[in-house]
Amino acid sequence: MTGLRVERNRSRLDDVLAHLTLCDRTFTPPLSLRVSVPDYAAKLVARAERFELWKDSAVVGLVAVYCDDPERNCAFVTSVSVLPDLTRAGLGRRLIEEAIGHVRGLGFPRLALSVDRKASALSLYGRLGFTTDEEAGETLHLSLDLLHPHGQQV
Repeated sequence: MTGLRVERNRSRLDDVLAHLTLCDRTFTPPLSLRVSVPDYAAKLVARAERFELWKDSAVVGLVAVYCDDPERNCAFVTSVSVLPDLTRAGLGRRLIEEAIGHVRGLGFPRLALSVDRKASALSLYGRLGFTTDEEAGETLHLSLDLLHPHGQQV
């Protein structure tokens, strides 16, 4: 796909809010049923490392990761989203791989995320090597071993 570029932490609050609003229904369950989207966007801009896919002046893909564990034991992927008309083109994978490289470079041994067991991205996480650590109702807690990436996949 042409005209797309990956950036890190370029977005401002209005960019992230616009993107998350457009992607709201692509989350399982929808993001707005779980959080205040404006508050969540502000938290991502203030605290997360953001791996962004831009087309012209708009964020069309976003992976946000918290790398604030003071012990540096585990970073946490808090959000993965791609505009609905651009899904299934490998863009989410591209951004997650950027995030994995960054987190590994910071010295974290693990990268974790939580996902609904019905989410379409679940198979992507398995292909990337994430494994299930715990199941809690409809939520799966997954992690990726960044030191020894050969575990049992999702």
